[in-house]
Amino acid sequence: MSAFKITGGRKLHGDLNVQGAKNSVLPLLAACFLCEGQSILHNCPKLSDVNAALDILECLGCRCKREGTTVTVDSQNCDMFEVPECLMREMRSSIIFMGAVAARTGKALMSLPGGCELGPRPIDIHIEALKKMGAVIECESGKLICEFPEGIKAADIYLRFPSVGATENAMITATVASGTTVIRNAAKEPEIIDLAGFLNKAGACVLGAGTDTVTVIGAHKLYGCEHTVMPDRIVAATCMYAVAAVGGRVRLKNIETEHLLPIISTLTDAGCNLEYDGHQIVIVSHSRPHNFDTVSTQPYPGFPTDAGPLLIAMSSVSKGTGVFIENIFDRRFGYIDELNRMGANIKTVGRVAIISGVRHLDAANVCAADLRGGAALAVALMASHGTATVKNTEYIDRGYDGFEHTFANIGADITRI
Repeated sequence: MSAFKITGGRKLHGDLNVQGAKNSVLPLLAACFLCEGQSILHNCPKLSDVNAALDILECLGCRCKREGTTVTVDSQNCDMFEVPECLMREMRSSIIFMGAVAARTGKALMSLPGGCELGPRPIDIHIEALKKMGAVIECESGKLICEFPEGIKAADIYLRFPSVGATENAMITATVASGTTVIRNAAKEPEIIDLAGFLNKAGACVLGAGTDTVTVIGAHKLYGCEHTVMPDRIVAATCMYAVAAVGGRVRLKNIETEHLLPIISTLTDAGCNLEYDGHQIVIVSHSRPHNFDTVSTQPYPGFPTDAGPLLIAMSSVSKGTGVFIENIFDRRFGYIDELNRMGANIKTVGRVAIISGVRHLDAANVCAADLRGGAALAVALMASHGTATVKNTEYIDRGYDGFEHTFANIGADITRI
């Protein structure tokens, strides 16, 4: 087990290239299983979740190779359908493999997924979508068995919540269905558009990605292709909120500013100076930020739930009081007790957090309990007085490629111990 040792009070200066998106590369790797032949993904970050996904692919018979940030997946001769329980437990997103595996082999056998404990993230939306396409899914002794006894059928699917994962699972599976599938109330996140781009390169026909209605015209087969993973908007948000909390000037490169508009809005309100074009942002913060009024998480293009902990970390050292409402997950506030141990003044009632900013935080040893909450604790320590540690960095490693190196390169005093 490792920890980050952080000494606060160091302003951040420099340029950063933002890594590829964790939330995009995982469904892309699942889609690779459905493609016959070799697929190449560029800008693929080195994350523990990505390693787990590659382990799953290899257990299913794929040959995987990484060279730097390029990953090659050869699924030419795959015929395995069971994902070991130990791999399923490593990440919640492992359920994204269900549709692809069952579509390729006719059957998928996997245990219920693991991942960060953020409250219920029901996979029944995934299951309902696949059943619409002819899947028979049973749960026995904690294991899911998914089969298409009469083949994959085109369907008209309505998602009762615009789940990103369920939209992706349905899209991947529908690419090899017989006929045209329509997914209504689909998620609109940029990662959906990235997945559609990959599938279309592989021979699928996916229309309407990024809107609430996605149409997939089934193809007989998909083939390996080459694709560059989109930049990670939550990693970009993490760096931007860190600059706002600590002070300094940082240029973020390899980003899509359109994906960051809700983040940019909160930082502008905080008093930061931002200059941006299509693929880079310069953020400057020379004084203590102002707190926001009220922010609530919403599906894209609203404020992303994954950025909430980072916003609250900045808010804890801002002037004034802010109200944050979490609409996606029931137990997203697990990190707030740790922030309060550092001297933050945050009260929670249900899904509402009221943050009264303090002038500075005092360094205290804290423990990460989930990915984004762990990153928020690290940002808070950068804004604190003194030296302390964030333990359980394995959570942070799930979504950040070399978190300590990223921030050390722009002036933070952070090391892994």
